[in-house]
Amino acid sequence: MNRRTALQILPFAVAFALPAWAGDSSQIAYGKRLVEANCARCHAVGPAGASTHPDAPPFRSLHRRYPIEDLQEALAEGISTGHPDMPEFVAAPDQIEAIIAYIGSLDR
Repeated sequence: MNRRTALQILPFAVAFALPAWAGDSSQIAYGKRLVEANCARCHAVGPAGASTHPDAPPFRSLHRRYPIEDLQEALAEGISTGHPDMPEFVAAPDQIEAIIAYIGSLDR
């Protein structure tokens, strides 16, 4: 399956999984490792604490600020913002599922 096909299928696959978007413990742990390695420099990635960058929202609030399907699409297509400190980040489908599961776990 090529990347374009995978990206077209991803929103539908995730939509069917939304009731269980919190994921299992191994998926959550993988998502936590991903965000700690790629995002924690600026974002608060845990259940408490403030982000170190003023323009970086805490991960625990992302699903309240943005529809989950928008987060999935942004991760698949590449997150880029208007400020230069945010590097572009593109995630693979398994990474997207893990990151979304981790974000969901922060709301428990």
